[in-house]
Amino acid sequence: MSEDKTDLPDRLSLDPHSPHFNEDILKRGVGIRFNGQEKTNVEEYCVSEGWIRVSAGRSRDRYGNPMTLKLKGKVEPYIEAKYGEGQVPEREAGDASEG
Repeated sequence: MSEDKTDLPDRLSLDPHSPHFNEDILKRGVGIRFNGQEKTNVEEYCVSEGWIRVSAGRSRDRYGNPMTLKLKGKVEPYIEAKYGEGQVPEREAGDASEG
């Protein structure tokens, strides 16, 4: 993984109406490790305060935004590697094995 924590902000949000939204960084692909586990449903994070907001299932508020839960712990954002940068794509489920 090509980690460079200096170019990731302390706080980032997926909500375009948030002041912490940054489309350029999100296009590159940001991954979150929370307490040592990979999280894929993170809506917003803050490294200095040590929390993430995750979507709570398919629930929506009255404005149509996803309902979120705030979880506290160690937050580690990183730039996700793209295929061709050290990753090998997984075999599809229907592939027959040789031998």
